[in-house]
Amino acid sequence: MKSVFRKVGAVAASMAVVAAMALTGCSSGASSSSSEASSSSAAPQSDVQLQIFAANSLSKAMEEVQAIYTEQTGVTFADTQYEASGTLNEMLGGGAYADALITASKATMDTAVESGYVDDATRFDMFTNDLVIVSGLDSQLEDVTLEDIASGNYTLAVGDANVPAGNYAKQSLTTTTPPCWISADGTVGKDCAGKDGTFDGTPLQGKVTEGSSVGNVCNYANSGDVDLAMVYSSDVYRFGNVKQVGVAPNDTHKQIVYPAAVCADSEHAEATKEFLDWCFTNEDAIKIWQEWGFELA
Repeated sequence: MKSVFRKVGAVAASMAVVAAMALTGCSSGASSSSSEASSSSAAPQSDVQLQIFAANSLSKAMEEVQAIYTEQTGVTFADTQYEASGTLNEMLGGGAYADALITASKATMDTAVESGYVDDATRFDMFTNDLVIVSGLDSQLEDVTLEDIASGNYTLAVGDANVPAGNYAKQSLTTTTPPCWISADGTVGKDCAGKDGTFDGTPLQGKVTEGSSVGNVCNYANSGDVDLAMVYSSDVYRFGNVKQVGVAPNDTHKQIVYPAAVCADSEHAEATKEFLDWCFTNEDAIKIWQEWGFELA
């Protein structure tokens, strides 16, 4: 009997060794798979291409930032659309596809949220900017104030209702004495939307050219079509064909903020969020934004 028990015990021991080896092999395989998965997730995402809709004023800086991001991660970008913020919303409303939307005003992002174009939970403020008064490079004008504009001695270019820079400019122009722009609802300064109103009956009646983009507004000044224009400080860096001759005080208009959000229909929502976060936190990206006149919000 003892011999039988010894044989049974030997068989059991052998089976235990085999089982242990099998378990070890399984564990090793699982560990290997886990390691491969981890390595794969850290690898460049060469199969991801993002479509960005961004305010016109971001174009030069964004191109540089995207080039660095592609180099570091492998993520590529489709033909990024740079338009007036209101136009970008119209494009999304018309069925255009985008992964991210970056506008040049809170109001236009509010519209995007209300219309369901973006995921409100992903929204955050990326940059701030200043509203400045510019002239052509050959102009002799300097130290121009809003009150100088209110004198009616100069022609002026501003953005139209779809251009946030134009909205901010009109907000500022309601605060002069006398007012240079009259809002349809009678609001003034920061309380004003800067969209619906008129220059008629003001010192600027017949003296204002409205552009469909800040680029057009700058060109009007540089070409001499107008004496002055009102754009963002970053536009002076971006276009280089105008010079700053004055600043619109911050208390005359709403704070200039660039909100960003992931689009509601994005097929790469997580990758888009990672890109936007990187734009806001990476040292290389921050340096580029600052070189082009943008400040982190």
